Amino acid sequence: MSTKTDSASAAIGPGLAKGTLVAGLLAVCLAQIGLAIPATLNGLFQSDLQPVGSQLTWISDAFLLPVAVLELTFGLLGDLFGRKRLLVGGAALLAIGEVVSTTSSGIHQLWFGQALAGLGAAALFPTSLAILAAGTASPAQRARVIALWAALLSTGGFLAPLLGGITATYGSWRWSFVVVTIIAATSAVISALFATDSRSPEGRSLDPAGQITIGIGLFALLYAIIQGPTDGWASTPIVSAFVVAAASLGLFVLAELRAASPLLRLDLFRNRSFAIASVVAVVGMFGFLGTAYAVSIRLGPVQDQPPMRTAMAFLLLNGIALAMLPLTERLLKSVTPRLLLGSGLMLIAAGDYWAATLPITDRAFTSLILPLGLVGLGFAVTVSSITATAVNTVPLHLAGMASATTNQLRDFGFTLGPAVIGAVALSQASSGFHSSLHASALPESLKGAGSAVLEEGGPLAVNGASAASPKLAELHPLALEALGHGYAIGFVVCGTAALVSALLALVALRGRSAGSAVPSPVETARPSCGEAEGFRSRT
Repeated sequence: MSTKTDSASAAIGPGLAKGTLVAGLLAVCLAQIGLAIPATLNGLFQSDLQPVGSQLTWISDAFLLPVAVLELTFGLLGDLFGRKRLLVGGAALLAIGEVVSTTSSGIHQLWFGQALAGLGAAALFPTSLAILAAGTASPAQRARVIALWAALLSTGGFLAPLLGGITATYGSWRWSFVVVTIIAATSAVISALFATDSRSPEGRSLDPAGQITIGIGLFALLYAIIQGPTDGWASTPIVSAFVVAAASLGLFVLAELRAASPLLRLDLFRNRSFAIASVVAVVGMFGFLGTAYAVSIRLGPVQDQPPMRTAMAFLLLNGIALAMLPLTERLLKSVTPRLLLGSGLMLIAAGDYWAATLPITDRAFTSLILPLGLVGLGFAVTVSSITATAVNTVPLHLAGMASATTNQLRDFGFTLGPAVIGAVALSQASSGFHSSLHASALPESLKGAGSAVLEEGGPLAVNGASAASPKLAELHPLALEALGHGYAIGFVVCGTAALVSALLALVALRGRSAGSAVPSPVETARPSCGEAEGFRSRT
């Protein structure tokens, strides 16, 4: 470990302390592991905690929502009050959240634990990059630091499914959170002992009105989307949530237009190409994480396959991005970013449409290798070119803020993925099972039992109960088919989102070519948490 760290420090230059380098890299790896690991465990959550309706979806979004809403705010806090304390506090908060998750006796405690862990990750993502960038002495050194940071982030995405699969296979899903807790505690100690503090308060100020309104708006929107299939789309709580979301987001726009130091630079969207790139970031990344969520539900709660099978699927989705980092860096220098963006999204769409054709009764992992490989390859190309595409469409002095804004929108797309796909798939599966059940020749008593389980817990509950109980076994083929159809539609939705984004990128985007003399965002942005966070390529 010491030899690797020494060589990394030597490669970067004398401006960055070795302790700060280790602390920042470990922090971002930790945050990505915490974010990615629950997806490999959905099958075990379903069988152990028996969530009903949309409760399983909330496990993923309980972590993602704080990251999407608060990471720019934590970046600002680091600029104002010091990054070291946020690095320590974020790791400690993530550790506490994982302890709460480990000791969960029910689904609500697991939600709370994952929300705490998500708050910690929201602090770690921007702070880890900014504290590293602040220690560099030149744009070239900063570029090397960011490359190392991106590599450790990708490593976290690669390690998470392995840790989840191994610990769940040879222990339980709780051991997965224990491992993350240990990593988080180690990260907090290393940051406290060895990281060098920095801050950048000049020209920075809090934006409480913007943060409150965007927080309420996004939570209300996600609540309405996730709970719609369970509560009914026309029910008073869901309609009210949509109204609150629209009103809060409208107030957020007004707050940002008046703020001296806004969370989101709305004037950037006057640039047509940047606005289109932002839409592509949201919709395209929604398609990718929606795909990952659909895969985890197909293999876990629906097919009840071992956790290692889900882990291998996620290695295909995330590991290719890590393996391709050197190639994608070269491609960004030689190919127009919007062409890379369009091509990558096309690959994601092709993989999704292929996955939608696979029968739910097909349990062979070999059937998933090619479609998931296409999605993983497309993601590797897409995620590396989103920020470059957005930055190349605005003047150079706005490059840092443009990349930060694009990153915020990309994370919002990530958060929408599980919410929308869970809502679409469960709505379709409920409707399909209900129709098949009443059209079947099953005894009326069994139909009544099936309807009761569906009403109480949704189609996933019917699938689990019918697989476990001989008395309900005849319901299992109907539930399995309905869920297979529902999540196939989910894959189609993800593929269509990626396809629409690809066409927007290829047809409507305008920007400088890769070969033009455009400094990278690394060279144009100041090393503040808020703007440095924009350079994150989530893999």
